[in-house]
Amino acid sequence: MKLGEKIRYLREVEGSLRGLDRAMSQQEMVRDLAAETGSKLSQSYLSQIESGARPHLTNTSRQLLARFFKVHPGYLVDDPEGYSPELQSELRPVEDKLDLWLVAGAERFRRDPELMKALLTLARHEHSRECLLLLEAILETPGLMPRLTEVLRPKLEPKARIPQAQERGAQQ
Repeated sequence: MKLGEKIRYLREVEGSLRGLDRAMSQQEMVRDLAAETGSKLSQSYLSQIESGARPHLTNTSRQLLARFFKVHPGYLVDDPEGYSPELQSELRPVEDKLDLWLVAGAERFRRDPELMKALLTLARHEHSRECLLLLEAILETPGLMPRLTEVLRPKLEPKARIPQAQERGAQQ
């Protein structure tokens, strides 16, 4: 992954973590970075980094962005060609492999903030394997998913919701 892609990804994750339900804009990020760190970074500099016009960061900028995004400064460089974030060893526990897979999936679906957030939440859960097995059980139990959806998301848009009479008719 290139540096610009990493910064864009971090803005998306940061926006989700801050409850924006979208990526932080470059302007929001620059404003919050100044407020939280006391240091400034221009929006045009950030734009050049993300577009690839500036393929490298100064050490000061790297340290500043690492502190803001709470990542290791070494993350803020281009990955070498052929680099894979997953360990190649088969000695890792299944749970760790699953969590890495979920995080990679969240990266692939970063344009869908709800799905990305769900995958990251699942990856951070202590028992992510059991969560997936529970999801399977929910999906395999007739009528359980619509009931849970109704209880857990009662404020769905009216046009997206199936009237109960139609739902009952479909189950019969």
